[in-house]
Amino acid sequence: MAGRVRPITLVGTPVLHRACRPVQEFDAALAELADDMFASMYAAEGVGLAGNQIGVDLRIFVYDCPDEDGERHKGTVVNPVLELPDLADRRLDDDEEGCLSVPGPHARVARPDRATVRGFDVEGNPVTVEGTGLLARCLQHETDHLEGKVYIDRLSARARKKVLKEYEALRAAAEAE
Repeated sequence: MAGRVRPITLVGTPVLHRACRPVQEFDAALAELADDMFASMYAAEGVGLAGNQIGVDLRIFVYDCPDEDGERHKGTVVNPVLELPDLADRRLDDDEEGCLSVPGPHARVARPDRATVRGFDVEGNPVTVEGTGLLARCLQHETDHLEGKVYIDRLSARARKKVLKEYEALRAAAEAE
């Protein structure tokens, strides 16, 4: 696999909590970044990864995950724009969600069960990704990252506190080993 594994940026790091800059240049450096992102995502056993999750302040994410039918989808989206069904047509999928930047704990997050992302590939060609099931969740989750949001920002204060407490306990245990 091409690309080098980069460390995953953890919750609390400033780059994760602010909107990322749009990609301006579709060049070899962007293609290399996408390769690094795939390598980093696979090494961390994730299904999606946004640029700021490896400390890069650019609107790009990669994904490799199944839809509701189990069909696997893989790609890169640069400068994504998320489209969700109209409220009248929206069905929520209330399921467990986790994040490589908040390793360990999971929490239930209700998200629309369908999502579309429009953007560009690493060469600047237009792409549209339509997702259902886990893929819909992934498209929303990764686009959130590029807006400076982590999934725990969508939780109630009590649920967020519980996830962060579990995360900190796991970190402390890992550091003690």
